[in-house]
Amino acid sequence: MRLRLTPRDTTYFDLFADSAKHLVTGANLLGEMLGADRATRKEIGKRIADAEHAADDATHTIMRRLNQTFVTPFDRDDIYMLASHLDDCMDLMDEAADLIVLYKIDELPARVSDQVQVLQRAAELTAEAMPRLRSMDSLSEYWVEVNRLENQADKSHRKLVAQMFDEVTDPIMIIKLKEIVDRLEDAADAFEKVANAVETIALKES
Repeated sequence: MRLRLTPRDTTYFDLFADSAKHLVTGANLLGEMLGADRATRKEIGKRIADAEHAADDATHTIMRRLNQTFVTPFDRDDIYMLASHLDDCMDLMDEAADLIVLYKIDELPARVSDQVQVLQRAAELTAEAMPRLRSMDSLSEYWVEVNRLENQADKSHRKLVAQMFDEVTDPIMIIKLKEIVDRLEDAADAFEKVANAVETIALKES
């Protein structure tokens, strides 16, 4: 770690940890949505939207503090980048849940659960990693594992799309399902961007 001669605002670490907790909530609610009926999915969708609003509030708090703080724990641009990528993860999970409800999907392909399990694990790892930004300790395992999960998500996504084209005969349903699974894949990509941002910060601070 570099020696610092000026005080720094450490509140950011708590704010990042708070933001990541909402990701765990959102990913777990997505998991609940998969096995629910249409009426229950609508209720779960509202809870995911609430989590997304809470995540937005956490992001706005970080941005406001960034505008008010002269000395930051690490580069201002990196704080902005990390906060934005965390927000993207929640936004994309919320979009996927919203599409499931809006398109009135009765049954999702079984492989969708593989995608959601990746998001749940990535969210858990991200929430565990954020408090460690204080010391930059033992973070490499985090970004390596999230990158591995994203590769797994890519393979799952390709298999899922191929399966849909083989098994779903209604072209409108294919369009609906593909939009949903694409948003889930985008969410996995967003988690990887968070991990990459953490790696960038850690390397700069080492």
